[in-house]
Amino acid sequence: MTLENIRLDVDYVRSQFPAFKDPLSKDWSFFENAGGSYVPKQVIDRLNNFMISTKVQPYAEYPMSKIAGNNMDKAIELFAEMINANSKEIIIGGSTSINLYVLSNALKYSLNPGDEIIVTNQDHEANITPWRRLSEVGANIIEWKINPKTAELDIDTYANLLTDKTKIVAVTHCSNIVGTVNNLKKISELAHKKKAIVIGDGVSYAPHGFPDVKELGVDFYTFSLYKTYGPHLALLYGKEEILKKLPNQNHQFLDGKYPYTINPGGPNHEELVSLIGIYEYLMKLYKYHFNNNQFSIREKISEINKLIAKHEQEIANPILDYISKREDFKLIGKSMIKNKNRAPTISFVVKNKSSKVVSDFLVKNKIATRNDNFYAWRCLQALKINTDDGVIRISLTHYNSEIESQKLIQMLDLI
Repeated sequence: MTLENIRLDVDYVRSQFPAFKDPLSKDWSFFENAGGSYVPKQVIDRLNNFMISTKVQPYAEYPMSKIAGNNMDKAIELFAEMINANSKEIIIGGSTSINLYVLSNALKYSLNPGDEIIVTNQDHEANITPWRRLSEVGANIIEWKINPKTAELDIDTYANLLTDKTKIVAVTHCSNIVGTVNNLKKISELAHKKKAIVIGDGVSYAPHGFPDVKELGVDFYTFSLYKTYGPHLALLYGKEEILKKLPNQNHQFLDGKYPYTINPGGPNHEELVSLIGIYEYLMKLYKYHFNNNQFSIREKISEINKLIAKHEQEIANPILDYISKREDFKLIGKSMIKNKNRAPTISFVVKNKSSKVVSDFLVKNKIATRNDNFYAWRCLQALKINTDDGVIRISLTHYNSEIESQKLIQMLDLI
């Protein structure tokens, strides 16, 4: 059976997430996934089992400790395979903001006064502020600005910003406001011709399919695990040949022991182990829909990505089409998902109406969403949108259903 003939079984997907049976949340349509996703039962079970059986200091010889340490290592190894990295290239920290702040502090020692750093005004602030702060060591900050009409980043504009002085390029893989998927592979190729390194922010991309970091060609890539069906942690990938050269940001006795050098204090033990549950959930999803067990973990992830993308496109495009055709609504970004050119993260404003008023109306009708600038306030400023009131953001993921999509359109029709 080919992928064209396979449809994501949403009922099966939702059966894996206890939130859809919980009395507090079961009657809601949850469209705030870009802020943080629900977690499957496998993640909860892993967390509970760790807390009950192995909540001890890991890596000692007694069995509870040995199991704890082995499972912490296993979680990192599995995530490395899922994104096509090796385990020495994976750092698990408290958040994307923390991971990038630590990384920027390590990279600043490689900069000389006058070196250039390219940042965008489309990104979430997590991938802007840490790099802008390096002006304190003499770096010149160059801003790659969005087109104020389309809200998108133009690759030719970027190419013209690159110089022999460019050392760092920090750019989102997918905007948490605009939804557009940027060509991170091309961005990396152009940067590498100037011997610059690329830091890709995948927070808004990874929930819709874990990327192949080697294929992207980035030097660093980060995303938030609490938005990819896990606990409040974040992953940072870094090329091993770069990580091993970075100055230690951790305890002095860890000098040279990368990637621990870029992870002060280390990861949260129980939440790290619960990441195994994300892998288990995705493999269960694969086994339910496909029958080729000869594939590698990465190959299975690739097939699941395609299945998820197909479903998300089917449920998001009617919403995009509806919003784009309303004369009193202004959609930000592309009006259709095609070949995964944008994520199902849909932001809009309504003429002569506060975004909060619109969002509150949806909430009163049991549609979980919100209005905000979502830490992408520079993007909203460029679009001349009030950063306090912000946009209404509808963010879908693969456990959202066609029924929920239609319910949302019906509610928007009442605005």
